[in-house]
Amino acid sequence: MIIAIEGIDGAGKNTLVSQLRKELNIPVEVLAFPRYEDSIHAQLAQEALYGRMGDLTSSAYAMATLFALDRHGAKQQLEEASTSSNLLILDRYVASNAAYSAARLGDDAVMDWVFDLEFGRLGLPKPDLQIYLATEVGIAAQRASSREAQDASREKDQYEKDGGLQAATAAAYARLAEANWAGQWIAAVDKGIIIDKVLDLVGE
Repeated sequence: MIIAIEGIDGAGKNTLVSQLRKELNIPVEVLAFPRYEDSIHAQLAQEALYGRMGDLTSSAYAMATLFALDRHGAKQQLEEASTSSNLLILDRYVASNAAYSAARLGDDAVMDWVFDLEFGRLGLPKPDLQIYLATEVGIAAQRASSREAQDASREKDQYEKDGGLQAATAAAYARLAEANWAGQWIAAVDKGIIIDKVLDLVGE
């Protein structure tokens, strides 16, 4: 089973992942995207987000393609999880590409393009459940700033610094969740509610 946790920067995704690992009494693996330590495509995207790849970030499609290729590099692990009795929790997955791209372009049509690219051409498995951690944008921004202040290695990238982009991405995530894009969604702020619903799903 694959469960993807989605949300804007500072939403608390990593905290939710840790809480789920403690609550679930089955084998759990965790994979975070982008895979900056393991994937050349993720590393190039990161370089671009810190202004070291010229005008690459000006193209939403180019950035989305790099992030998609990063996930394609983990395809074997994803496919094994989709047919295993174990649980793979993803800290971001395909929906993050759809949400950020739609927010950057101001056009939800790119969501279909992302769907076709990642689930179609690249053949990535769809998640069994997608969770949108709908943290209020201002609170998420405060958390991201606090994280940056406490850890010099967590300097904000171009996406994280753009408050307007974060707000637009949150709205795009909400639309994806409402439409059950690429499968079942849970959208909530309260982590306890999310954990209870995941426990119910895993129990089934």
